[in-house]
Amino acid sequence: MSLICGAAMIPELYESVKLANGTCLNDTDSQSHPDPTIIARSGHSISRKNISTNALKVLNRLGNAGYQAFLVGGGVRDLLLKLNPKDFDIVTDARPEEIRLLFRNCRLIGRRFRLAHIHFGREIIEVATFRAAVTHEHQNRRQADSGLILQDNVYGSIDEDIWRRDFTVNALYYNTADFTVWDYTSGMEDITKRRLRLIGNPETRYREDPVRMLRAARFAAKLDFEIAKDSAKPIRKLGKLLRDVPPARLFDETLKLFHSGHALRSLELLIEYDLLSYLWPHAAELLCRDPEGSVLKFLQLGLANTDRRIKEKKPVTPMFLYAVLLWHPICERATEIVKKRKATEIEALLDASEEIVSEQQNYTSYPKRFSTPMKDMLVMQRRFGRRRGMRGLRLLSHKRFRAAYDFLLLRTQCGEEDKELADWWTEVQVMSVRDQRKVFGVKRSPRGSRTSADPGTGATR
Repeated sequence: MSLICGAAMIPELYESVKLANGTCLNDTDSQSHPDPTIIARSGHSISRKNISTNALKVLNRLGNAGYQAFLVGGGVRDLLLKLNPKDFDIVTDARPEEIRLLFRNCRLIGRRFRLAHIHFGREIIEVATFRAAVTHEHQNRRQADSGLILQDNVYGSIDEDIWRRDFTVNALYYNTADFTVWDYTSGMEDITKRRLRLIGNPETRYREDPVRMLRAARFAAKLDFEIAKDSAKPIRKLGKLLRDVPPARLFDETLKLFHSGHALRSLELLIEYDLLSYLWPHAAELLCRDPEGSVLKFLQLGLANTDRRIKEKKPVTPMFLYAVLLWHPICERATEIVKKRKATEIEALLDASEEIVSEQQNYTSYPKRFSTPMKDMLVMQRRFGRRRGMRGLRLLSHKRFRAAYDFLLLRTQCGEEDKELADWWTEVQVMSVRDQRKVFGVKRSPRGSRTSADPGTGATR
C-alpha cells in the first residue's frame, strides 16, 4: 500500500494520485485487486468532529468486535468538499446477520441488496457488507439480459468492493482506526478537478443500473462538477434503459433531482443528455417543439423558485413540483377537450389533469396524496378570476389557497396572467374580514372563512 502525507487538499499533490499499480480505471473486468493509495491524516481535510456521533459509534463497535469498518460514499466526498453530508454510510466485512447481533437497534432491509439499518431515533446509519467483484458468478447474483442487476448479495473484500462503487468521488474510504483515506481509483484527483467519472466501463455500469445516468446528472448539478467525457458519452444512447426502471424508484430519483436545492441545473442536464423524456415525456415534447419558448421559461422560473425555498429552509412538496412540470401539458390537453366535448374550462381542466396524471404514472409514480391536491390547486387558477360573490371569498379560506396563489404569481411572472389580477389577490389577503366582504360584495362571511393573514391559512407548498 502506498502512503501519501502532506497538507490537506493540495492540488499539486492530488493531481499525482493515479490508480495503484497503473491499473486502467475503465478495465474493472481484469482487476487484480490493486493496493490502495492511503492518504494520512495530514493529507486530507476530514475531521471526526464533522462526522455524526452515531456513525462513529457504529464504526467503533464494529472495529472493537474485530471487523473492518469504513465511512464511505457521499459522506466522505462531502467532507472533503467541506459540505455538510446528508448521510453517513458505512461499509464492513461483517455480514448482515453479524451486524444485527451487534446492534439491538438494527433492521435488515432489501432483497436486491441486503443492508443493515441501525436506528438512532430519527437518524439511520446504513451499513453494507463488502461486495464481491462483478466477474464472480454466484447463485445469489441475478442479472437480466440487458445487464441490469436484479439481485446481488455476493460478499467479498474491500479490494473487490471498490469496483462495485459507481463514481470515483463516491469510492473513497475513511478509516477511523488511523484517520486515513483509502483511494483505489482517481477519487481524490477527481474531487480536486471537480470531475465526475464512473468506475469501470461506462456502458456496462449504466446497463447494470440505468439510474446511474440520473445520478450522474444529479451529482454534477449538486456538486457543480463536470461529467467526464467517457462517462457522458453513452448516456444519450442508453437513456431508453430507464424504461425498465420501476416508476416508484424514478419518483424517488425525481425528488432527489428537484428537491435538493439544484433543480434548475438538474433540468438543464436532463435536457442536455436527452433524459427528460424518460421522466416527463409531456414536458419534454413541448420543449422539443419550442426549445426556447414560454414553457422553458416557466419551468426555469418554477424550479429556480423551488431552489430558493430550499435555500431559505422553507417547505416544498411534490404537489407543486409536478404542477410546474405538468401545467402546460394539462392546459394543452384541456384545450383539446373543450374543442371536442364542448366542456366548460374548469371541467376540461379537471379531465385533462386526470388524463395527464394517469399517463405520467407510467413514468414516475405520483401518489394520490400529492396528485389530488395538485388538481385542486390548478383548478383554482381558473377561479381566481371570480372577484365577486361568496365563491370568490371562499377561495381565501381554501386549504390550497397559498400554494395556488404562489402558482398564480409564477404564471404572472411568465406573462400568462394579468399582473393586475395577481396584485389584487395580494392586496385582498391582508385586508380585514369586513373589508374583504365589502370587496367581494358579500354581506356576511361564509362559515369557517379566514383571512390569509391567519396562520392557519395556506397549505404547505
